[in-house]
Amino acid sequence: MSASAGLDAARGARTAAPGEVLVEVRGLEVHFPIKSGIIFDRTVGHVRAVDGVDLTIHRGETYGLVGESGCGKSTLGKAILNLEPPTAGSVIFDGVDIASLKGEDLRKERKRFQMVFQDPMSSLDPRQTVEALLLEGMRAHGLDTDKAATHARLRELMSAVGLPPAGLKKYPHEFSGGQRQRIGIARALSVGPDLIVADEPVSALDVSIQAQVINLLQDLQDELGLTYLVVAHDLAVVRHISDRIGVMYLGGLVEESEAGELYDVPLHPYTRALMSAVPVPDPTVEDSREQILLTGDLPSPANPPTGCRFHTRCPWRQETRCDTERPELRVVEVAGASSGHRVACHFAEQIAAGEIERHEVEAELVSEGFGGPDGPPTPPEAYIAP
Repeated sequence: MSASAGLDAARGARTAAPGEVLVEVRGLEVHFPIKSGIIFDRTVGHVRAVDGVDLTIHRGETYGLVGESGCGKSTLGKAILNLEPPTAGSVIFDGVDIASLKGEDLRKERKRFQMVFQDPMSSLDPRQTVEALLLEGMRAHGLDTDKAATHARLRELMSAVGLPPAGLKKYPHEFSGGQRQRIGIARALSVGPDLIVADEPVSALDVSIQAQVINLLQDLQDELGLTYLVVAHDLAVVRHISDRIGVMYLGGLVEESEAGELYDVPLHPYTRALMSAVPVPDPTVEDSREQILLTGDLPSPANPPTGCRFHTRCPWRQETRCDTERPELRVVEVAGASSGHRVACHFAEQIAAGEIERHEVEAELVSEGFGGPDGPPTPPEAYIAP
Protein backbone atom coordinates (compact mmCIF):
# COMPACT_ATOMS: atom_id res chain seq x y z
CA MET A 1 0.00 0.00 0.00
CA SER A 2 1.35 3.45 -0.91
CA ALA A 3 1.71 6.25 1.65
CA SER A 4 -1.13 8.19 0.00
CA ALA A 5 -3.41 5.17 0.06
CA GLY A 6 -2.58 4.66 3.71
CA LEU A 7 -3.55 8.24 4.49
CA ASP A 8 -6.85 7.84 2.68
CA ALA A 9 -7.59 4.67 4.64
CA ALA A 10 -6.76 6.42 7.90
CA ARG A 11 -9.10 9.26 7.03
CA GLY A 12 -11.91 6.84 6.35
CA ALA A 13 -11.48 5.25 9.78
CA ARG A 14 -11.72 8.56 11.68
CA THR A 15 -14.50 9.13 14.14
CA ALA A 16 -15.66 12.26 15.89
CA ALA A 17 -16.40 10.95 19.37
CA PRO A 18 -15.94 13.69 21.96
CA GLY A 19 -12.97 13.22 24.26
CA GLU A 20 -11.17 10.78 21.95
CA VAL A 21 -7.40 11.02 21.58
CA LEU A 22 -6.48 13.32 18.69
CA VAL A 23 -2.70 13.48 19.21
CA GLU A 24 -0.57 10.78 20.80
CA VAL A 25 3.13 11.53 21.30
CA ARG A 26 5.44 8.68 22.25
CA GLY A 27 9.17 8.92 23.00
CA LEU A 28 9.58 12.16 21.06
CA GLU A 29 13.15 13.46 20.79
CA VAL A 30 14.60 16.48 19.02
CA HIS A 31 18.41 16.68 19.16
CA PHE A 32 20.32 19.44 17.38
CA PRO A 33 23.89 18.59 16.33
CA ILE A 34 26.70 20.84 17.55
CA LYS A 35 29.21 21.39 14.76
CA SER A 36 32.85 22.31 15.10
CA GLY A 37 35.69 22.94 12.67
CA ILE A 38 36.76 25.51 10.12
CA ILE A 39 37.68 23.35 7.15
CA PHE A 40 35.99 20.08 8.07
CA ASP A 41 32.66 20.18 9.88
CA ARG A 42 32.19 17.50 12.47
CA THR A 43 29.59 16.82 15.14
CA VAL A 44 31.01 17.17 18.66
CA GLY A 45 27.75 16.79 20.57
CA HIS A 46 24.01 17.36 20.57
CA VAL A 47 21.63 19.80 22.19
CA ARG A 48 18.82 17.68 23.62
CA ALA A 49 16.01 20.20 23.22
CA VAL A 50 13.31 17.53 23.59
CA ASP A 51 14.41 14.29 25.17
CA GLY A 52 11.79 11.57 25.46
CA VAL A 53 8.30 13.11 25.81
CA ASP A 54 5.05 11.14 26.08
CA LEU A 55 1.70 12.95 26.06
CA THR A 56 -1.81 12.75 24.65
CA ILE A 57 -4.15 15.53 23.56
CA HIS A 58 -7.88 14.81 23.37
CA ARG A 59 -10.17 16.19 20.72
CA GLY A 60 -11.76 19.50 21.71
CA GLU A 61 -9.51 20.18 24.72
CA THR A 62 -6.82 22.77 25.42
CA TYR A 63 -3.50 21.33 26.57
CA GLY A 64 -1.22 23.88 28.23
CA LEU A 65 2.55 23.45 28.18
CA VAL A 66 4.55 25.51 30.68
CA GLY A 67 8.17 25.80 31.73
CA GLU A 68 11.01 28.26 31.96
CA SER A 69 12.81 29.61 28.91
CA GLY A 70 14.99 27.01 27.24
CA CYS A 71 13.12 23.96 28.53
CA GLY A 72 12.13 22.86 25.00
CA LYS A 73 8.39 23.60 25.03
CA SER A 74 8.39 25.59 21.75
CA THR A 75 10.54 22.95 20.05
CA LEU A 76 8.10 20.28 21.24
CA GLY A 77 5.17 22.20 19.73
CA LYS A 78 6.98 22.51 16.40
CA ALA A 79 8.03 18.86 16.44
CA ILE A 80 4.43 17.74 16.93
CA LEU A 81 3.57 19.56 13.68
CA ASN A 82 6.77 18.29 12.00
CA LEU A 83 7.95 21.86 11.51
CA GLU A 84 11.01 20.64 13.40
CA PRO A 85 11.71 17.06 12.24
CA PRO A 86 11.92 14.72 15.26
CA THR A 87 15.12 12.79 15.88
CA ALA A 88 13.18 9.85 17.31
CA GLY A 89 9.70 8.93 18.47
CA SER A 90 6.24 9.11 16.94
CA VAL A 91 3.42 11.66 16.70
CA ILE A 92 0.14 9.93 15.89
CA PHE A 93 -2.36 12.53 14.70
CA ASP A 94 -5.81 11.02 14.28
CA GLY A 95 -4.33 7.66 13.32
CA VAL A 96 -1.55 9.02 11.08
CA ASP A 97 2.11 9.15 12.15
CA ILE A 98 2.98 12.75 11.32
CA ALA A 99 6.64 12.28 12.28
CA SER A 100 7.15 9.77 9.47
CA LEU A 101 5.52 11.82 6.70
CA LYS A 102 7.51 13.74 4.13
CA GLY A 103 6.96 15.66 0.91
CA GLU A 104 3.50 15.75 -0.61
CA ASP A 105 1.91 13.49 2.01
CA LEU A 106 3.01 15.85 4.78
CA ARG A 107 1.85 18.90 2.83
CA LYS A 108 -1.62 17.43 2.39
CA GLU A 109 -1.93 16.65 6.10
CA ARG A 110 -0.81 20.15 7.14
CA LYS A 111 -4.31 21.40 6.38
CA ARG A 112 -5.48 19.68 9.56
CA PHE A 113 -2.94 21.25 11.94
CA GLN A 114 -1.74 24.83 12.01
CA MET A 115 0.38 27.10 14.19
CA VAL A 116 0.01 30.57 15.71
CA PHE A 117 3.48 32.00 16.24
CA GLN A 118 4.78 34.04 19.16
CA ASP A 119 5.69 37.21 17.26
CA PRO A 120 2.83 38.19 14.93
CA MET A 121 4.90 40.78 13.08
CA SER A 122 7.78 38.50 12.08
CA SER A 123 5.39 35.67 11.13
CA LEU A 124 3.44 37.82 8.64
CA ASP A 125 4.95 38.80 5.29
CA PRO A 126 5.09 42.65 5.35
CA ARG A 127 4.87 42.77 1.54
CA GLN A 128 1.52 40.99 1.39
CA THR A 129 -1.91 42.33 2.22
CA VAL A 130 -4.05 40.50 4.76
CA GLU A 131 -6.13 39.12 1.89
CA ALA A 132 -3.04 37.65 0.23
CA LEU A 133 -1.86 36.18 3.53
CA LEU A 134 -5.16 34.40 4.09
CA LEU A 135 -5.46 33.25 0.48
CA GLU A 136 -1.99 31.71 0.40
CA GLY A 137 -2.87 28.72 2.55
CA MET A 138 -6.28 28.26 0.96
CA ARG A 139 -4.75 28.10 -2.52
CA ALA A 140 -2.03 25.71 -1.39
CA HIS A 141 -4.70 23.23 -0.26
CA GLY A 142 -7.11 23.73 -3.16
CA LEU A 143 -9.73 25.65 -1.17
CA ASP A 144 -9.83 28.64 -3.53
CA THR A 145 -12.08 27.15 -6.21
CA ASP A 146 -14.87 29.71 -6.38
CA LYS A 147 -14.15 33.44 -6.35
CA ALA A 148 -17.42 34.48 -4.71
CA ALA A 149 -17.24 31.73 -2.09
CA THR A 150 -13.61 32.58 -1.34
CA HIS A 151 -14.41 36.26 -0.86
CA ALA A 152 -17.25 35.35 1.49
CA ARG A 153 -14.90 33.03 3.38
CA LEU A 154 -12.32 35.81 3.82
CA ARG A 155 -14.94 38.18 5.21
CA GLU A 156 -16.15 35.43 7.52
CA LEU A 157 -12.61 34.86 8.82
CA MET A 158 -12.11 38.57 9.52
CA SER A 159 -15.43 38.72 11.34
CA ALA A 160 -14.58 35.57 13.35
CA VAL A 161 -11.43 37.18 14.78
CA GLY A 162 -13.08 40.54 15.40
CA LEU A 163 -11.56 42.56 12.53
CA PRO A 164 -13.43 44.62 9.92
CA PRO A 165 -13.56 43.23 6.36
CA ALA A 166 -11.96 46.48 5.13
CA GLY A 167 -8.75 45.28 6.78
CA LEU A 168 -8.28 42.71 4.00
CA LYS A 169 -6.72 45.40 1.80
CA LYS A 170 -4.27 46.58 4.47
CA TYR A 171 -0.74 45.47 5.28
CA PRO A 172 0.43 44.01 8.63
CA HIS A 173 2.26 47.19 9.69
CA GLU A 174 -1.04 49.08 9.63
CA PHE A 175 -2.37 47.04 12.56
CA SER A 176 -1.60 46.97 16.27
CA GLY A 177 0.10 44.00 17.93
CA GLY A 178 -3.17 42.49 19.11
CA GLN A 179 -4.75 42.91 15.68
CA ARG A 180 -1.75 41.27 14.00
CA GLN A 181 -2.11 38.30 16.34
CA ARG A 182 -5.77 38.08 15.31
CA ILE A 183 -4.63 38.01 11.67
CA GLY A 184 -2.29 35.13 12.56
CA ILE A 185 -5.22 33.28 14.11
CA ALA A 186 -7.36 33.96 11.03
CA ARG A 187 -4.59 32.59 8.82
CA ALA A 188 -4.46 29.41 10.91
CA LEU A 189 -8.25 29.06 10.66
CA SER A 190 -8.34 29.66 6.90
CA VAL A 191 -7.78 25.99 6.00
CA GLY A 192 -10.17 24.57 8.61
CA PRO A 193 -7.71 22.78 10.95
CA ASP A 194 -8.52 20.37 13.78
CA LEU A 195 -5.43 21.22 15.87
CA ILE A 196 -3.82 24.61 16.48
CA VAL A 197 -0.49 24.94 18.27
CA ALA A 198 -0.26 28.42 19.81
CA ASP A 199 3.32 29.27 20.74
CA GLU A 200 3.27 32.04 23.38
CA PRO A 201 0.24 33.62 21.65
CA VAL A 202 -0.09 36.58 24.06
CA SER A 203 3.38 37.07 25.57
CA ALA A 204 4.17 40.05 23.31
CA LEU A 205 0.85 41.81 23.97
CA ASP A 206 -0.39 44.23 26.62
CA VAL A 207 -2.35 42.72 29.51
CA SER A 208 -5.69 44.09 28.29
CA ILE A 209 -5.07 42.75 24.78
CA GLN A 210 -3.98 39.38 26.20
CA ALA A 211 -7.43 38.88 27.71
CA GLN A 212 -9.09 39.71 24.39
CA VAL A 213 -6.98 37.21 22.43
CA ILE A 214 -7.44 34.48 25.05
CA ASN A 215 -11.21 34.98 25.06
CA LEU A 216 -11.15 34.93 21.25
CA LEU A 217 -9.36 31.57 21.25
CA GLN A 218 -11.91 30.13 23.68
CA ASP A 219 -14.87 31.45 21.67
CA LEU A 220 -13.47 29.97 18.46
CA GLN A 221 -12.91 26.64 20.20
CA ASP A 222 -16.52 26.50 21.39
CA GLU A 223 -17.82 27.49 17.96
CA LEU A 224 -15.56 25.36 15.73
CA GLY A 225 -14.64 22.47 18.03
CA LEU A 226 -10.92 23.21 17.82
CA THR A 227 -8.18 21.47 19.78
CA TYR A 228 -5.33 23.60 21.17
CA LEU A 229 -1.80 23.05 22.36
CA VAL A 230 -0.91 26.32 24.10
CA VAL A 231 2.77 26.90 24.85
CA ALA A 232 3.36 29.59 27.48
CA HIS A 233 5.40 30.58 30.51
CA ASP A 234 2.67 32.69 32.14
CA LEU A 235 1.02 30.40 34.68
CA ALA A 236 -2.05 32.61 35.01
CA VAL A 237 -2.72 32.51 31.26
CA VAL A 238 -2.29 28.73 31.12
CA ARG A 239 -4.58 28.15 34.09
CA HIS A 240 -7.31 30.31 32.56
CA ILE A 241 -7.37 28.68 29.15
CA SER A 242 -6.24 25.05 29.69
CA ASP A 243 -8.10 21.86 30.49
CA ARG A 244 -4.89 19.93 31.21
CA ILE A 245 -1.37 21.18 31.83
CA GLY A 246 2.05 19.64 31.31
CA VAL A 247 5.14 21.07 33.03
CA MET A 248 8.47 20.79 31.17
CA TYR A 249 11.99 20.94 32.53
CA LEU A 250 15.14 20.51 30.46
CA GLY A 251 13.53 18.66 27.56
CA GLY A 252 11.11 16.40 29.43
CA LEU A 253 7.72 16.43 31.11
CA VAL A 254 7.96 16.38 34.90
CA GLU A 255 4.25 16.65 35.77
CA GLU A 256 0.86 16.51 34.06
CA SER A 257 -2.68 16.86 35.42
CA GLU A 258 -5.97 18.70 35.15
CA ALA A 259 -5.46 22.47 35.23
CA GLY A 260 -7.12 23.21 38.57
CA GLU A 261 -5.58 20.17 40.25
CA LEU A 262 -2.06 21.11 39.21
CA TYR A 263 -2.38 24.43 41.01
CA ASP A 264 -4.11 22.93 44.06
CA VAL A 265 -1.94 19.81 44.41
CA PRO A 266 1.49 20.37 42.81
CA LEU A 267 3.56 17.24 43.43
CA HIS A 268 6.86 17.59 41.59
CA PRO A 269 9.47 19.73 43.38
CA TYR A 270 9.95 21.86 40.26
CA THR A 271 6.21 22.48 39.92
CA ARG A 272 6.03 23.42 43.60
CA ALA A 273 8.83 25.91 43.06
CA LEU A 274 7.00 27.43 40.08
CA MET A 275 3.76 27.76 42.04
CA SER A 276 5.52 29.36 45.00
CA ALA A 277 6.84 32.07 42.67
CA VAL A 278 3.31 33.19 41.69
CA PRO A 279 2.38 36.21 43.86
CA VAL A 280 -0.85 36.02 45.87
CA PRO A 281 -2.79 39.30 46.30
CA ASP A 282 -3.25 38.70 50.04
CA PRO A 283 -0.43 39.79 52.39
CA THR A 284 -1.40 37.28 55.07
CA VAL A 285 -1.42 34.32 52.68
CA GLU A 286 1.69 35.55 50.90
CA ASP A 287 3.70 35.71 54.11
CA SER A 288 2.56 32.32 55.41
CA ARG A 289 2.69 30.14 52.32
CA GLU A 290 5.58 27.91 51.23
CA GLN A 291 8.44 29.78 49.55
CA ILE A 292 10.86 27.76 47.43
CA LEU A 293 13.82 29.61 45.93
CA LEU A 294 15.82 27.50 43.50
CA THR A 295 19.59 27.84 43.63
CA GLY A 296 22.17 27.03 41.01
CA ASP A 297 22.13 27.47 37.25
CA LEU A 298 19.89 25.69 34.80
CA PRO A 299 22.01 22.85 33.34
CA SER A 300 22.81 22.97 29.65
CA PRO A 301 20.63 20.80 27.38
CA ALA A 302 23.89 19.94 25.60
CA ASN A 303 25.16 18.28 28.79
CA PRO A 304 22.15 17.44 31.00
CA PRO A 305 22.67 15.81 34.41
CA THR A 306 22.45 12.06 34.82
CA GLY A 307 19.42 10.61 36.58
CA CYS A 308 16.68 13.11 37.36
CA ARG A 309 17.34 16.28 35.36
CA PHE A 310 16.18 18.41 38.29
CA HIS A 311 18.30 16.79 41.00
CA THR A 312 21.04 19.47 40.84
CA ARG A 313 18.54 22.09 42.08
CA CYS A 314 16.03 19.97 44.00
CA PRO A 315 15.44 20.80 47.70
CA TRP A 316 14.20 17.21 48.28
CA ARG A 317 17.07 15.42 46.54
CA GLN A 318 17.99 12.02 47.98
CA GLU A 319 21.36 10.31 47.78
CA THR A 320 19.80 7.19 46.24
CA ARG A 321 18.32 7.06 42.71
CA CYS A 322 17.98 10.83 42.13
CA ASP A 323 21.36 11.29 40.45
CA THR A 324 21.61 7.86 38.83
CA GLU A 325 18.13 6.85 37.59
CA ARG A 326 15.88 9.00 35.43
CA PRO A 327 12.31 8.83 36.81
CA GLU A 328 9.38 7.83 34.62
CA LEU A 329 6.28 9.98 34.25
CA ARG A 330 3.87 7.88 36.32
CA VAL A 331 0.53 8.04 38.09
CA VAL A 332 0.96 8.55 41.83
CA GLU A 333 -1.34 7.73 44.74
CA VAL A 334 -1.52 10.95 46.74
CA ALA A 335 -4.49 12.47 48.53
CA GLY A 336 -6.17 14.99 46.23
CA ALA A 337 -4.53 13.62 43.07
CA SER A 338 -6.74 12.08 40.40
CA SER A 339 -5.95 9.01 38.31
CA GLY A 340 -4.69 11.21 35.48
CA HIS A 341 -2.13 13.04 37.61
CA ARG A 342 1.35 11.94 36.46
CA VAL A 343 4.65 12.92 38.05
CA ALA A 344 8.27 12.18 37.11
CA CYS A 345 9.70 11.94 40.64
CA HIS A 346 11.00 8.89 42.53
CA PHE A 347 9.81 10.22 45.89
CA ALA A 348 6.62 12.14 45.03
CA GLU A 349 4.51 10.21 47.55
CA GLN A 350 7.02 10.62 50.38
CA ILE A 351 7.42 14.35 49.69
CA ALA A 352 3.64 14.87 49.68
CA ALA A 353 3.29 12.95 52.95
CA GLY A 354 6.02 14.99 54.62
CA GLU A 355 8.26 11.96 55.12
CA ILE A 356 11.13 13.72 53.35
CA GLU A 357 12.13 17.15 54.63
CA ARG A 358 13.22 20.01 52.44
CA HIS A 359 16.89 20.95 52.75
CA GLU A 360 19.22 23.64 51.50
CA VAL A 361 20.78 23.13 48.08
CA GLU A 362 24.36 24.06 47.42
CA ALA A 363 24.94 25.61 44.01
CA GLU A 364 26.90 23.30 41.74
CA LEU A 365 29.23 24.30 38.95
CA VAL A 366 27.67 23.27 35.65
CA SER A 367 30.28 21.31 33.73
CA GLU A 368 31.33 22.45 30.30
CA GLY A 369 31.19 20.34 27.17
CA PHE A 370 28.70 18.24 25.25
CA GLY A 371 29.25 14.85 26.80
CA GLY A 372 25.58 14.42 27.67
CA PRO A 373 24.10 12.16 30.32
CA ASP A 374 25.92 9.07 29.04
CA GLY A 375 29.41 10.45 28.67
CA PRO A 376 32.00 12.75 30.22
CA PRO A 377 32.36 16.41 29.28
CA THR A 378 34.10 16.95 25.96
CA PRO A 379 37.72 18.06 26.43
CA PRO A 380 38.69 21.50 25.06
CA GLU A 381 40.98 20.04 22.39
CA ALA A 382 37.95 18.41 20.73
CA TYR A 383 36.72 21.83 19.62
CA ILE A 384 39.92 22.74 17.81
CA ALA A 385 39.66 22.25 14.07
CA PRO A 386 42.12 19.78 12.57
